[in-house]
Amino acid sequence: MRSIWIAFLLLIVNAASAQRYANKETEKLDYLLYFLNNNYVDTIKTDEIVEEGIRAMLKKLDPHSIYMTREELREMDEPLVGNFDGVGIQFNILEDTIVVVNTIVGGPSEKLGILAGDKIVKIESENVAGIKLKNKDVMTRLRGPRGTVVRVSIFRKGSKNLIDYSITRDKIPLTSIDATYMLNAETGYVKLSRFSATSGEEFVKSLDTLRDQGMKNLVLDLTGNGGGYLKAATDIVDQFLGDKNIIVYTQGRTAASRVDYTSTSSGLFEKGKLIVLIDEGSASASEIVSGAVQDLDRGLIIGRRSFGKGLVQNSFPFPDGSAMRLTTARYYTPSGRCIQKPYEEGVDDYYDDLNKRFRHGEFTNKDSIHFADSLKYYTAGKRLVYGGGGIMPDIFIPLDTTENSKYLTDIYRKGIFNKFTLKYVDQHRVELNSSYRNVKEFKANFNVSETLIEEFIAAAEADDIKRDEEGLKTSGNFIRRQLKALMANQLWGVSEFYQVINDNNPIVQEALRQMNSDGFKKLKLRY
Repeated sequence: MRSIWIAFLLLIVNAASAQRYANKETEKLDYLLYFLNNNYVDTIKTDEIVEEGIRAMLKKLDPHSIYMTREELREMDEPLVGNFDGVGIQFNILEDTIVVVNTIVGGPSEKLGILAGDKIVKIESENVAGIKLKNKDVMTRLRGPRGTVVRVSIFRKGSKNLIDYSITRDKIPLTSIDATYMLNAETGYVKLSRFSATSGEEFVKSLDTLRDQGMKNLVLDLTGNGGGYLKAATDIVDQFLGDKNIIVYTQGRTAASRVDYTSTSSGLFEKGKLIVLIDEGSASASEIVSGAVQDLDRGLIIGRRSFGKGLVQNSFPFPDGSAMRLTTARYYTPSGRCIQKPYEEGVDDYYDDLNKRFRHGEFTNKDSIHFADSLKYYTAGKRLVYGGGGIMPDIFIPLDTTENSKYLTDIYRKGIFNKFTLKYVDQHRVELNSSYRNVKEFKANFNVSETLIEEFIAAAEADDIKRDEEGLKTSGNFIRRQLKALMANQLWGVSEFYQVINDNNPIVQEALRQMNSDGFKKLKLRY
């Protein structure tokens, strides 16, 4: 009993000591604000100074500890939460007019019969065509609390008069899986764009869909996936493993702070060849998934070295609704790797790392990548892997720069691809839909003709991009592929975009080749 009282008294003493220390450290800040408010020559905005001060302090810690206002916090969280309140359309602005690209399945707009290609010209009786609206302006007008009504007037080809709709806003799902389809008779493909609150459930549905179509092997595409929720990552890896495997663990300042995340016995894809695709844009949760799959010898990693973010942030709210996301731990793959890349040279240098990698030749030459011996680790099957700077794939695929040109760069910079395909599909939608019932027919039979290329070149010239014969020679095939894929996107959706573009994606094509090779046996991978 005496020992309990001693421990309790020590706790009080330590807490009081910590409070005195905190008071001493923050005393200067209190004085600073007092002096500024009472002595500075001009009136100051104290709230802005405090916010900038917090940002500056957090910038000194690490690249991922940040401060966010209430609005910034909402905008950052929305893609990860999994839903928002709105009308359920995907739109683009073409020639200063809001064009419906697609309606979200099950959303209020689809239920009312709003169609791809419809043009929204009025919102709440206000003209919204030809007034230089931005995407944010459109979202501000169309989004709102669930159950509220927004009135829109739509122009539709073939209708003499505008069509009026009263749309009751509802919860609109934000999906994190962009594509689920079969690459061939036995190999399924899933493109995951972020790790959101619903990613685990979405992934299970994708696995069920692919298994119904005869899937025996799986390609999980995490290229360009910047991460998201840790739980979403562990939920997905759990589908590949049996019971009680460590997927990842996090650890803070003390050994006692370690938290292990382990698999359960409910994996839907414990058997079958698994390939995970990564590149320099794959970060955080993507590295948890690829790191676990690699360390546990569950599958093959193909692509280029990932970003290298191994820090865990927790959110600490302030009374005004703003918040601080503070790094509280590092995460480690099953072999003990922390894949966080160095950040001692500051935030600006940290985010310039990808540019330095490119200039150094890492994206095109595997031999340019070197790891220190101190960063050596070993997988469950005793394969050598490295920590301290992203996940290095088992098979390196260089970035293809042979089709790059200044002409192509200028086309991207001005957004010509999206503007042109949106307009073209809008003008030829009926013809295209009657000629191609689905993306399979479109892939097999649609060709980007010379006439279409000339129209595209003319559209670029109208936007002050001069015809460049050398650029067309270098980038012509890429332009044709991109136009075809984007048209599929406009006609059906983002999944169909990947079904077209992946036929020429070197990372995906290497994955298919490896499925039919003896690489899994040579590396003694589990499948």
